[in-house]
Amino acid sequence: MSFYEEETAYGSVYNRRVAGRLTGYLRPYWLQVAASVVMMLAVALLELVPVLIVRTAIDDHIAVSEVDGLGMLAIIFLGALVITFVLRYVQMYLMAWVGQRMMVDLRMELFTHIQRLSVAFFDRNPVGRVVIRLTGDVQQIEMVISQGVIQILTNMLIVVAIVVAMFALHFQLSLILMAFVVPLIILVQRFAAAQREAFRDQRIWMARINAYLNELITGVTIIQLFNRQRKNLEYFDHRNTGALAANMRVLFWYAAFEPTVVLFNAITTGVIIWFAGGAVLEGSLTLGTLVAFLAFMQRFFWPVRELTERYTMLQGAMASAERIFGVIDEPEEVTDIEGAGTLEEVRGEIRFDHVWFAYHPDNWVLKDVSFTIQPGEKVAVVGATGAGKSTMMALLSRFYDVQQGAILVDGVPIRDLQQRWLRRHVGTMLQDPWVFTDTIEENIRLRDRSISGEQIRAAARAVGASTFIERLPEGYGTLLAERGANLSTGQKQLLALARVAAFNPEIVLVMDEATASIDPETEAIIQRGLAEVMAGRTAIIIAHRLNTIRAVDRIIVLHLGEVVEDGSHDELMALDGIYARLYELQYRVQSAP
Repeated sequence: MSFYEEETAYGSVYNRRVAGRLTGYLRPYWLQVAASVVMMLAVALLELVPVLIVRTAIDDHIAVSEVDGLGMLAIIFLGALVITFVLRYVQMYLMAWVGQRMMVDLRMELFTHIQRLSVAFFDRNPVGRVVIRLTGDVQQIEMVISQGVIQILTNMLIVVAIVVAMFALHFQLSLILMAFVVPLIILVQRFAAAQREAFRDQRIWMARINAYLNELITGVTIIQLFNRQRKNLEYFDHRNTGALAANMRVLFWYAAFEPTVVLFNAITTGVIIWFAGGAVLEGSLTLGTLVAFLAFMQRFFWPVRELTERYTMLQGAMASAERIFGVIDEPEEVTDIEGAGTLEEVRGEIRFDHVWFAYHPDNWVLKDVSFTIQPGEKVAVVGATGAGKSTMMALLSRFYDVQQGAILVDGVPIRDLQQRWLRRHVGTMLQDPWVFTDTIEENIRLRDRSISGEQIRAAARAVGASTFIERLPEGYGTLLAERGANLSTGQKQLLALARVAAFNPEIVLVMDEATASIDPETEAIIQRGLAEVMAGRTAIIIAHRLNTIRAVDRIIVLHLGEVVEDGSHDELMALDGIYARLYELQYRVQSAP
């Protein structure tokens, strides 16, 4: 089991800090909660009425053959049941209403925070784990709020009311009952502890399945190309079997508990009947009191069973809440400093000033990197895989913060600039651009309504994307499939290039060989589009195909995280250094056919 898939088992079933935070989400709806609590108290008291009426009917009417008054008792009996039904219905509806709105509030807060988290967070956490926080974990909390908390409190109040009523009816019988209840409570605690551990395992295995499924479904093409279905089935079967075992442990303890309660109920009932039956025959106890006590006793054990079921739900909610708050409490890592500002005009000067960066401590990816790019200059960054090229661009977009040194735009450290502003003025073209399940028009402007339809079409024409877009049946209104499955690689790259042109940034980053793996005709269109996008802007190009960057103003060569060469193509070839060897090697490989 990889660390990447692993889940954390969280703490106890009740955590005061977590419960306090959850209560905070109920404050906007305190009127509805207060009304529900009042109705809960009324229900607890009304639960006693039918039993007391039965006792009165037996002792004061049936036992003495007195018919008068039985009709009124029947009406009161039915009235109490109807009122209890109405109160329970309204109470459950109110709490379901509160639970739904609380779920919306919590999910919005969680989603908002996730969008602000740095890229490093997503490096550490699989997508499946993040998704289950927004879906399953939030849903678990909603179920507890709408069905669990109030039911638990109601049942607890009913139990208290019944215990008080039983002691008022007959003190000795109540003591006998308590003698059986105390060991039952101890046993319930043991059952609950075992069930809690099983439930944690259940959540861990489900998180593993979600993470694994997300990875497999995303990479299904590679799986089929390399015929890995059978091996992946074995891996999935391992996780599925683990989840089955965890579920069976949960079911075992859940199934074992109810018969245990029923057994205690039966034994207690038998002892009460044996003890109280003789008292009734002796005349020291009325039949109505015995019937009422037995009825109360049955009602006493019913909420106990209900409490156990809600207890299981509460365990899940607490675990889910801890996981959700664990994400909400995750530091953003890359944040705007107090007073972060903007630049009135962007010239496009970029300076790396003795930059050191490591994803993990003491494993430096960039080491004392320093260079300056002038406004409007076109610079290529080259080097072997792992040299730090993509990292450099991620730092310029401030997806990560450097550990030492500074990156400056127009002489201002990017830490002093607002992230939203910085990324609005730095456009990035990726090798494998992300395409959303939406229309082509919305994919270009990314749902930014400040970009008009005419600007979208002008950007597409400028980079050559309009040629294929206008041939589609619905043109710019064509709905794209997930991850752009109905577009070719070249078309997705043209779409991404149009996106950069539409946002019109002053600085352009072309990352990881954006023209790779496409036919020569499409590559020529993209190259013309790139030239159009880069015209009059500062541009940084990362490319492994060195013959495509000869026309840039400068070339910066990275090697093991350090700048080792800097100059034009001809200057670097004259140096006969790393760049010259890379170029000659690639030229020979390309010329070999």
